[in-house]
Amino acid sequence: MAGADTAPFLSQADDTDDRPVPGTAGLPSSLGNTKSEHPEVPDREGLQRITGLSAGRSALIVAVLCYINLLNYMDRFTVAGVLPDIEQFFDIGDSSSGLIQTVFISSYMVLAPVFGYLGDRYNRKYLMCGGIAFWSLVTLGSSFIPRERFWLLLLTRGLVGVGEASYSTIAPTLIADLFVADQRSRMLSVFYFAIPVGSGLGYIAGSKVKDMAGDWHWALRVTPGLGVVAVLLLFLVVREPPRGAVERHSDSPPLTPTSWWADLRALARNPSFILSSLGFTAVAFVTGSLALWAPAFLLRSRVVLGETPPCLPGDSCSSSDSLIFGLITCLTGVLGVGLGVEISRRLRRTNPRADPLVCAAGLLGSAPFLFLALACARGSIVATYIFIFVGETLLSMNWAIVADILLYVVIPTRRSTAEAFQIVLSHLLGDAGSPYLIGLISDRLRRAWPPSFLSEFRALQFSLMLCAFVGALGGAAFLGTAMVIEGDRRRAQLHVQGLLHEAGPDDRIVVPQRGRSTRVPVSSVLI
Repeated sequence: MAGADTAPFLSQADDTDDRPVPGTAGLPSSLGNTKSEHPEVPDREGLQRITGLSAGRSALIVAVLCYINLLNYMDRFTVAGVLPDIEQFFDIGDSSSGLIQTVFISSYMVLAPVFGYLGDRYNRKYLMCGGIAFWSLVTLGSSFIPRERFWLLLLTRGLVGVGEASYSTIAPTLIADLFVADQRSRMLSVFYFAIPVGSGLGYIAGSKVKDMAGDWHWALRVTPGLGVVAVLLLFLVVREPPRGAVERHSDSPPLTPTSWWADLRALARNPSFILSSLGFTAVAFVTGSLALWAPAFLLRSRVVLGETPPCLPGDSCSSSDSLIFGLITCLTGVLGVGLGVEISRRLRRTNPRADPLVCAAGLLGSAPFLFLALACARGSIVATYIFIFVGETLLSMNWAIVADILLYVVIPTRRSTAEAFQIVLSHLLGDAGSPYLIGLISDRLRRAWPPSFLSEFRALQFSLMLCAFVGALGGAAFLGTAMVIEGDRRRAQLHVQGLLHEAGPDDRIVVPQRGRSTRVPVSSVLI
């Protein structure tokens, strides 16, 4: 498709034609056996004809999206890698430190529905380009804030949410429109590898750049330059496929977007979407709390054990814990995401509920290990790191699977909106408030005890134990998802293939009932 990138800026949803391609090779012309769990899917040649993109170009697009996802999470956790220095520079306590992450997540959460709405209706590539360019400028500006302007740091961290919201709600839907079935699951696993790896690199880059430059401000100046490269790659490499075309049959009509309120009503009636989003909310709560507070907790543990001198006002906080925790986050992320996808893929052959069951096992299994990591911190830092490694590996099994669940229980024209509202829900009840809540509980406990380094350690230790309880609740939500997921997945497949239509408010017929005529929904009548 030679004119793929010549569409007017933000004038239409896709760069490519959204009509079904007649006679597409590898694409079945009829549904076949409607009782099969997985309908036939296009082969490689069929995908190329539908999307207008070669297999190599599609893989390159995913690579660019992975790079940007890695960069987003690297920037998010650079702040956590230098948090003790930020506390010393601005002279703030635990609750104010937790507010840095809470403000960012709150902004990200509020803006996600806006970009979800735009992403389902306008050119996704240009939306991402604008958002990431703005994010890069704001991040660079946040590194020049003077010590008496802590409120300005909070403001800039809030504005960073614009870039993340423009990307996180849209990028997975591009992958969904390039691949199907097991190919999609594999590509999503690659995409979500970037979350733990980027998070770990954020800790590493933050601590090492600060050590090399002798100033924590330079840690915030690394990602903006890489952000410029990301915008150029997006503009030059990425091309949009037509929405939902890879999941349609050649004789099926193209899907058309419905109103925003209709999308919300449909998502609210989708129990698999709601329950899996609640489960993912627990994942966000736990990871958000650990991401900000684990390095500080490990530093306080070493101080209590006498392995590290305390961090005093005016001094640079010297500790290897941010670097070690960053490496653990990278390794456990790669191991956990890959393990979760592979276990789910194998179990799916015999159990159609494999995806939510693997997610439930990951969360329920991580809770006791995270509790043991906290409980052992005063006795052995090595044991703490071992339990953190196992707990984070189990926790990371969820990332790619949750995204895959959303993509196959929600129809293509609602996926950006669904991504956006999953982000809102998971952050509103998850990591938007969890860092601040943990810091607030820690501050309250410290005030109740005599001031000492031990009381600082114990206060943060007890407040972080809340994560284990929340993780168990998330596991229960995924068990609930397993009970309803088969029906929701089948309904989405039939809708995409044009064999099922949603009933509107006027889609009612008259049925006699006890001598009177009663209007009932069409869907409730068996013919």
